[in-house]
Amino acid sequence: MTQAAQAYGKVAQQVATPREMEADKLLFAAQQLATIRDSWDSKQFELGAALLNNRKLWSVLMTSVMRPENPLPRELRQNVANIGIFVMKQTVDVMDNPQPEKLGALIHINRELAAGLLGRA
Repeated sequence: MTQAAQAYGKVAQQVATPREMEADKLLFAAQQLATIRDSWDSKQFELGAALLNNRKLWSVLMTSVMRPENPLPRELRQNVANIGIFVMKQTVDVMDNPQPEKLGALIHINRELAAGLLGRA
């Protein structure tokens, strides 16, 4: 069963567009954070790893949109970068003072951007 899942994963990565892969990673990070928020007492210990994953993802997104060769319109690239700056600040705030309700903004942003990437916004 594991070999079949691995094979499917490799094929899925080959046929998924970069936008779909970005959306999938955003949704995964959002789900990690939502699971922690919704089961705070038993999952709070996973917060650091989930925030690190989300921060790495947003670092890649911000770097990508700021590259001169990025084909997105300048205004859209700037908007994504600004959202990324907010995400980084919110992450630091959550790290400094962990509270489950502070995760809502990060979850919402990831889900909304993923929806936009998938054409569902």
